[in-house]
Amino acid sequence: MSSFFIKKKVISAASNKGDLKRKSNADDGKGKSKKFNKRVDEEISSDSENERVDPSRKQPDNEDDEIEETPQEKKLRLAKLYLDQLREEEDKKAEEESFEADLVAGRLQEDLLEQKGKLQRLIAKDLIAPDPAEIRLLRGHKLSVTCLVITPDEKFIFSASKDCSIIKWDVESGKKVHKMAGGRKGTEDRHVGHTAHVLCIAISSDGKYLASGDMNKLIMIWDPMTCKHQYTFTGHRGAVSGLAFRRATHTLYSASHDRSIKVWSVDENAYVETLFGHQDMITGLDCLSRERCVTTGGRDRTLRVWKIAEESQLVFHGHEGSIDCVQLINEEHMVTGGDDGSISVWTVNKKKPVTTLKKAHGSHGNAGLEQPYWVSSVAALHNSDTVASGSHNSAVQLWKCGQGFRGLEPLFSVPVTGFVNSLKFSNSGKFLVAGVGQEHRLGRWWRIKEAKNGLYIIPLKRQAKEQEVVQ
Repeated sequence: MSSFFIKKKVISAASNKGDLKRKSNADDGKGKSKKFNKRVDEEISSDSENERVDPSRKQPDNEDDEIEETPQEKKLRLAKLYLDQLREEEDKKAEEESFEADLVAGRLQEDLLEQKGKLQRLIAKDLIAPDPAEIRLLRGHKLSVTCLVITPDEKFIFSASKDCSIIKWDVESGKKVHKMAGGRKGTEDRHVGHTAHVLCIAISSDGKYLASGDMNKLIMIWDPMTCKHQYTFTGHRGAVSGLAFRRATHTLYSASHDRSIKVWSVDENAYVETLFGHQDMITGLDCLSRERCVTTGGRDRTLRVWKIAEESQLVFHGHEGSIDCVQLINEEHMVTGGDDGSISVWTVNKKKPVTTLKKAHGSHGNAGLEQPYWVSSVAALHNSDTVASGSHNSAVQLWKCGQGFRGLEPLFSVPVTGFVNSLKFSNSGKFLVAGVGQEHRLGRWWRIKEAKNGLYIIPLKRQAKEQEVVQ
C-alpha cells in the first residue's frame, strides 16, 4: 500500500469528522449515519485495487451487515498503517545512509592506502587465461610498434612506431580512427609530425594532452580528440626515450639518451627545469600522483627515484645488465626489466630489490652459450598484485606479486610472436595491450621476420567479481 494512498485515507476520514458528529446528533441520525458510513467506506476503498468490489459477486441484501467498524475506528486503523509505513521508510533510509557511509569510509581508506603506497588489490588469483581466439591483432604500422598508451576512458589506444607515425585506434571496433603520418628524413621544416623513430608516448590523466618523443630529440604535444599538433618542445641533446604526465596535472616529465630528465608545463608551453644524475642513456620513465618520477639508466644499471620538490634522488642497484623498462605499481613500489633477463620488484624504502626473478622468460642459444631472453617491457595494474612482462620468446607473461610485493609467481602466458616493446593495462584491468614489432624498440640487433607489427588486445577475465584489499 503506497504512502500516497494511506495519506489520502487519513485525510478523507479526518475531513468528515465534523459532519459525522453533527449527523449523529440529528433526530433521524440512525438511517443517515448508516448511509453516510456506507458512502465513506466506498470512497476510502475506491482507490484500492485489493479492496475493489467485484460487480459479478452478489451483494448482501442487508446493508447494515456491511458496516463492521465506525469511522473513528477506520481513522485509527489507517493512522496506525501510516505510522508503520513511516517507520519502515525511516528504517530503510537509515540502512541506506549506513551503507553509503561504509562506502565512503572504504573509499577514504583506499585513498589513504594509495597515497601511502600500501594499497594492494588481490585480483591475480581470479584472472583466467584468455582464449587465443579472443585476442585481437590491430595492424596499421609498417615498422615495429615501439610504444602505446590507453586513454583514461579506455575507448581509444594511441600507438607509435619506427615508421614515425602515430595511430589512434578505437578499442571496441578495432578500427583506425586517425593517423598522424610520419615524414621522411630531411622534411622537418615542412612536415607536421615526426620524421624519426617515435620511442615514447604519454597522455594526461584528463585526456587533454598527448605527448610523443622521437630520435630527433623532439617532444610533440597533440590534442587527443582532434589529433591536431599543438606545439613542440626542444631542448634535449639526445633521443627522447621516456615520457610521463604527473597524474591530475599537466606537468610532463621527459627522459633522454642525453642522461637528463626535463620537467615541462604543458599548459603554459614552458620548460621548467632539468635533472641530472644518470651515468648512461636513460631508457625508461614513469610517474604517478606524487611530485616525483622514476627512471631506468640503461647500462649504468641504476634505478632512480627523483624527488622534484626536495631536489634529491634515490639510487637503487640490483640488475646485472642494462635496465630497459620500468613501471610504478603504486606510489612506493615499481617493477623493472632488463637485458639480463630478470624482473625485479622494488620499494622506495630499500636500495635493493624486494624480489628478483632471473631468466623470467627463459633462455636461448646453444649449450654452454645460453643467453636469457631480454625483458623488453613491463606493465603493472596500478594498486594491485598483477604485473606483466614481454620479451621476444613468443609470449607475454602475467605474474602475481606475493603479499607485500615479495615474490613473483607465474599466472599464465599469452602467445605473441615478435619483440614485445610496450605493455599497458587498462585502468579497469579489463584488458592488456601489447605493442609488438619485428625489431627491438631501442635498436636493430636482429629481426624476427615472422612477427607482425601491430597491437595485440588481450582480454582479462576474472572468476570472481569481489576484490580484496590488504594493507
